[in-house]
Amino acid sequence: MTEIVMDQTPPILQGPSEKERKYDRQLRLWAASGQAALESANILLVNSGAGTVGVETLKNLILPGIGRFVIHDNALVDEADFGVNFFLDDSCYGKPRAQCLASLLGELNPEVEGDWSPKTKDDSLGSLLKKSPLFTAIMYTYPINHVELESLEQYSKEHKTPLIAIHSTGFYSYFTVRLPGTFPIVDTHPDETATTDLRLLSPWPELVEFAKSMTKDIDGLDNFEHGHLPFVVILLYYLDQWKATHNGAYPSKYKEKTEFRQLVRDAARTDNPEGGEENFDEAAAAVLKTVTPSSLPSGLKEVFEFEHEDPIQERPMFWIIADAVKMFYTEHGSLPLPGNVPDMKAQSKVYVQLQNIYKTKARKDAAEVLQTAQAIAGAGREVDPAEVDLFCKNAAFVKLINVEGGGDTAPIGSKERLQQVLRTEMANDQMAEMTLQPMSLFPVYLALRGLANCGNASADKMQIVEAAKSLLSDDLSNEEYGDLNEKLGNVAEDLARAEYGELHNISALTGGMVAQEIIKIITKQYIPIDNTCVFDGIKSRTQVFRV
Repeated sequence: MTEIVMDQTPPILQGPSEKERKYDRQLRLWAASGQAALESANILLVNSGAGTVGVETLKNLILPGIGRFVIHDNALVDEADFGVNFFLDDSCYGKPRAQCLASLLGELNPEVEGDWSPKTKDDSLGSLLKKSPLFTAIMYTYPINHVELESLEQYSKEHKTPLIAIHSTGFYSYFTVRLPGTFPIVDTHPDETATTDLRLLSPWPELVEFAKSMTKDIDGLDNFEHGHLPFVVILLYYLDQWKATHNGAYPSKYKEKTEFRQLVRDAARTDNPEGGEENFDEAAAAVLKTVTPSSLPSGLKEVFEFEHEDPIQERPMFWIIADAVKMFYTEHGSLPLPGNVPDMKAQSKVYVQLQNIYKTKARKDAAEVLQTAQAIAGAGREVDPAEVDLFCKNAAFVKLINVEGGGDTAPIGSKERLQQVLRTEMANDQMAEMTLQPMSLFPVYLALRGLANCGNASADKMQIVEAAKSLLSDDLSNEEYGDLNEKLGNVAEDLARAEYGELHNISALTGGMVAQEIIKIITKQYIPIDNTCVFDGIKSRTQVFRV
């Protein structure tokens, strides 16, 4: 009898693993694939100055579980560190700051491997870069000496490693993300409602047949069935009615769409206990958003028109799939169907049927793109179907970051580029002043850059201003720059007073922002900034520039 009872006992359900429980919240953000990318990341922090903002950034990368980190910091812990750095205690006094920080930061997450440098007098940043495993991303804080900066830039160029510069002084900070060439993002995580693509103006045979089978005797349906027609079916039926009276044309202008929306509303039954029909309300509300022809989004157009220098066989798989999607669009006049169907009032079995119709079409489109991509890649390369599915699902929201502009746009990082951005911001400020809008934070960025170029903590206001001006290709006396000299002077005065000192709350906030952008880059999810973010702690404002 006991054996029978045991045989009938249901199996124990397996709950989430320890790691899944630990990282539950972030797994909801970037899923297992993003977490795996994070756990394989190897991060280098070149710390200098007060050393707080870099440590705060690293803290926010260790907590979600990067794989490994290294801190390179030549400083020894002194009394000033205790006032701004929460990851140091009295026992650290006189010891290498990198060693103490690596040890105490490592306590935040024992699964993360930490190391530090220099351990001997002969250890340099150059030797660390040579002997360490390949770094996924490198961060450095100001002030930094030119020799070390050149080593980092050379390493970034050779290994295509993202390089992040972080500067925090007083109430101001900025960070700049330098990516290795054009950086495509497929999994941009758009709003779920934005990804809905029902193809009502270009339905395929299976969808047409399904809709007609449900509406062939629409007036003869009882109130329950009529009130549970999916709004997709309702719109397809009345679009056919519209075409029959408008020379085969769909409603295209706003006036026509409002007339069509009223046609749908008038078709709802009001002689039922509810006094109306929710599904017809859903159909009327969806007209402006769903009754639209297929078009090519600007982000994907930029991908399709991107000019490559390397042969197609040497391109990353992203570009192989992009070319396949481009060929699909050229042939069909529309992108691969994402396949998701929004929630709507309908009978469960009918809704499941509708979902299957869309999913089947999406799988068919993805299979066609996969076949084309495999043909482009050639016999020597395998195309991952999962990558193709993800691209097809998010095709309308693919984004390129760090694209060098053409025409009159100056190269990123050049004096001419700074000058162009400055002119734009000063012109915007003139308009903002008249409309009582906030002024540009570009003078904050220039002043911080000027302070970094001064190379010493005792730089005064005029030295900082002159160093900031030297970054530009034109003289600032021109009338088009308005009161920029005054704005620079105001920021420079605050920076000179701070003497390269950091405020912990400003550095902590900045570190959180930087870590967020690094996670986006590592996981290749969401959209990173392009490419510089400035924070004004006095006004509690941020602004992004592409400089």
